[in-house]
Amino acid sequence: MEEGLGKFVNEGERETCAEEPVEKWDMEKGLREIAETFENLFALPHVDIKTYSPLTLAYMGDGIYELIIRTILVKQGNAQAGRLHKRASSLVKASAQAAMLQAFKEDLTEEELAVFKRGRNAHPGTMAKNATVSDYKKATGFEALMGYLYLKGDWERLFELVRQGLTKGEFICDMKHLP
Repeated sequence: MEEGLGKFVNEGERETCAEEPVEKWDMEKGLREIAETFENLFALPHVDIKTYSPLTLAYMGDGIYELIIRTILVKQGNAQAGRLHKRASSLVKASAQAAMLQAFKEDLTEEELAVFKRGRNAHPGTMAKNATVSDYKKATGFEALMGYLYLKGDWERLFELVRQGLTKGEFICDMKHLP
């Protein structure tokens, strides 16, 4: 057995680690290594994220936020794709993102609040058909913040805010397996 891996014990349907402790994963280091590998593999240039438009940040944030939600839902257990899509859609729509933002807005740093406001005040030229103007603007700000944190490499903060948004208020019933 390799050092630090521990022994896996089958408890019902889940394997758990027993006896030897497994070293806790250093999330910040691990995510930084992933980002560096991504940049090196695709020969991506370093760009100062403060130069990105708020709509570019929102574009990136939309994708990363949906990936986080899909990952959470899939990791909760196998389900039909249609059911997963319905649950994900209820959490990635503009009204849900606006509500999530309200759940953690008071905890944002000055820098994060400034990014949100830039995204909220951007003029996308389109509107979601099933959202109010207010929700759509807040959702764009939310997505800009998600994109900013992702591109900045502050994944821990990104995950913290998403978790905080999901566990406060109306989303707790959709995310019943979150600790």
